[in-house]
Amino acid sequence: MAALKGRNLLSLADLTADEMQHLLTTAAKIKSGEINPQCPQKILGLVFKKASTRTRVSFTAAMYKLGGQVIDLNANLTQIGRGEPTADTARVLDRYLDVLAIRTFAQTEVEEFAHHADIPILNALTDLEHPCQILADLQTVQEEFDQLAGLTMTYLGDGNNVAHSLILGCALVGMNVRVATPAGYEPDEAIVKKAKSIAGDRSEVMVTPDPKAAIEGAHALYTDVWASMGQEDLAETRIPVFEPYQINESALAIADKSAIVLHCLPAHRGEEITEGVMEGKQSRIWNEAENRMHAQQALLAAVLGAA
Repeated sequence: MAALKGRNLLSLADLTADEMQHLLTTAAKIKSGEINPQCPQKILGLVFKKASTRTRVSFTAAMYKLGGQVIDLNANLTQIGRGEPTADTARVLDRYLDVLAIRTFAQTEVEEFAHHADIPILNALTDLEHPCQILADLQTVQEEFDQLAGLTMTYLGDGNNVAHSLILGCALVGMNVRVATPAGYEPDEAIVKKAKSIAGDRSEVMVTPDPKAAIEGAHALYTDVWASMGQEDLAETRIPVFEPYQINESALAIADKSAIVLHCLPAHRGEEITEGVMEGKQSRIWNEAENRMHAQQALLAAVLGAA
């Protein structure tokens, strides 16, 4: 816990394998009631320039459970929405808050906040990464299989921010990760290269256009919407391109018989995932959503140095 005190989380690549496992273990202990870390009188600020349900509510609930307070800095109601320079906003909020979670478009914006502020800055989603989501995803897999190393995670769909963080997260914990995506929609090459460097010879990092090859024998199947926030106008044109990458009953039939299904939500039922699979016995989507709160409680406790 002490090693993470005061630290930023802008990318999962900011963590070591031991730090990642520590956060997952802490989240599990918080969920079970084994520990109850406290950060009384600490204040979390939220700056969200994109819509949010789970991230906003789970961060808020997590901070309250730690005994702290939350200020929701709606961009439309602050000078952020009127174009105040990021450097100026960061230096002011640094003097009011103890930690700041930011959801925005450009990764460079959270990096600029981190450059100008001394408080921990947490990436609550950018167009490049979604690290807090993957903490909850890996917690969900670990509580299902009681391990992570050696398992295989398969992601089907757009090589987006969720895919980027998933690749890095799996590499850190020693999971094999396979990303199946149409040609032209692959994840960022630099992210894949970084993940392979982290994984070394402990696990496999695969990017393929072949969904069947990615699914066979996998222990977890994961998907996201085919058009991310800001790409809604492309949704209809993407459907025929991505249809072979749908998580459906046929996909589950060739995965490991114990395989679970994950989705970061919100979902477009009937597109990237079928209704039957989403509500089926192998779905762990609702546990995964709950774990956003526990994982972020562990993260906040760590960066704030909770008692």
